[in-house]
Amino acid sequence: MKKIFKKIHLWLSVPFGLIISIICLTGATLVFEKELTRAGNPHLYTVEYKEGSKPLKPSEIIARISQQTGDTLKISSLQVAGNPKEAWMVSFTNAGQRQLSVNPYSGEINGWVEGNSFFQTVRKLHRWLLDAPAQKGASSTGKTIVGITTLLMVVILISGIVLWWPRTRKSLQNRLKVSCTKGPFRFWYDSHVSLGFYVTIFLLVMALTGLTWSFRWYRTGFYALFGAPTEQPKQSAPAHEDNNKIEKKNEPERLNYLAWDAALAELQNRYETYGTIQLSKNSAQVIQSGKQKGDTASFDIHTGNITEIKVYNIDEQPMSNKMKGLIYSLHTGQWGGMLTRIIYFLSAFIGGILPLTGYYLWIKRINRKHRRNV
Repeated sequence: MKKIFKKIHLWLSVPFGLIISIICLTGATLVFEKELTRAGNPHLYTVEYKEGSKPLKPSEIIARISQQTGDTLKISSLQVAGNPKEAWMVSFTNAGQRQLSVNPYSGEINGWVEGNSFFQTVRKLHRWLLDAPAQKGASSTGKTIVGITTLLMVVILISGIVLWWPRTRKSLQNRLKVSCTKGPFRFWYDSHVSLGFYVTIFLLVMALTGLTWSFRWYRTGFYALFGAPTEQPKQSAPAHEDNNKIEKKNEPERLNYLAWDAALAELQNRYETYGTIQLSKNSAQVIQSGKQKGDTASFDIHTGNITEIKVYNIDEQPMSNKMKGLIYSLHTGQWGGMLTRIIYFLSAFIGGILPLTGYYLWIKRINRKHRRNV
């Protein structure tokens, strides 16, 4: 039986090993994308703060931005940071996904925050081998290759477990350490087997969750396994959103920033701590630090008085939304905070090295056989 698994492990690894290395190494790079992006452009994310300093009101911030940018950009939202050392972010209806970083104490513009081109390329390489689909959800050659490779990676990892699973306590000790004193071949052999033994479970989790983005049939089956539909239920728009559409037809698109002042002040009184408060036309999202979702507050567009607060409750979310969040968390290592992200980074990095050490061992063995036959 082991001979069969050995052949499976080898003859799948040889043609797909390099692609596995690319997927794993790019995945490791993306684990700390946010931190590396901030470290590379600290002036866009942090501001100088003096004890006791108070930020300007949203209406004052907007007025100073308008003086510096003119009327060509239409403001859609303002993201207020709970950390006094963090910059505030302004979004526009006609600026794509770019945001303008602003000093909340002076109203000075720090610069544009936009997607880092390096990480954008790494992400395209990780998901599609640079062959991005024409539209979201569509297929492409690169996406298919990544999906097939990830599927075969699962088979390779399982066959590796079967091949090197320890049967005795002594063999277990050998699996858990790397010998550095018995020559280069033994070192690379131990590195391949022992390091693979440590990270296989994490690589399997990454691969099995990552496949949900590659194949619709797999995603459907994966969701069905947990009793969740793949399609999100259609939800009727809240009444205030319908009112917004009517107002947009009857009124010029001009936001009442004085209402933002009142709404922000009331929300800051209600929430002692928060990560960000994002103000838009007549609603605001209050998100705690480290969270992706938060409470939604509606306020009067003229006075800024809070009319309703919808508290975010994960238990009330559709099962498909819960599954989507769970899969993303498991795939990226965010489920356990910084510790699991570090573990995922190391696992993905080692996962990218394993095929390379495997190639080395395979070539060495071929050379040895060739010398014996000569």
